Amino acid sequence: MKFICPSRPLQLLLGSLLLAGAGSALADASHHQHGASADSAAIGQPGSAAQVSRTVKVDMTDNMRFTPASIKVRQGETIRFVISNSGKIRHEMVFGSDADLKAHYAAMLKNPEMEHADDNQLTLAAGRTGDLIWTFSNAGLVNFACLQPGHYDAGMKGSVTVAAGKTSSHQH
Repeated sequence: MKFICPSRPLQLLLGSLLLAGAGSALADASHHQHGASADSAAIGQPGSAAQVSRTVKVDMTDNMRFTPASIKVRQGETIRFVISNSGKIRHEMVFGSDADLKAHYAAMLKNPEMEHADDNQLTLAAGRTGDLIWTFSNAGLVNFACLQPGHYDAGMKGSVTVAAGKTSSHQH
């Protein structure tokens, strides 16, 4: 069998097409990895430890529940969530709009070993505890869920109700 080398112009064209495809795939992966969406700003943004107004403890269990599953905050408040996984399997807490959480969950079902490093989520192995600091800049409802395969469908969801009106900077 004889190998036929394509002409130089054909090599350049094929190389360009491959690079363009790779760039597009990287852009798509980057977009998903960072959770970018039109809804992202509505859920708030990462908070600073210096701005934390209070701490809320959240427990994740193997019965596919968050405790508490309903949290109330005020607009502008920065919360330190101390999240514990008291189960025997991996769980995570991810903030997002309902549409973002559903889309992310669909991606997790296709790629169950996907690792996260975004500011709006924390994945914990069994028995571990971690912190997530978040500022709730807009009034409304911010959802959270565990997006490990099967967990979201089993009801491992919750919400943060953000009451309108800025919090005072006075702390006790």
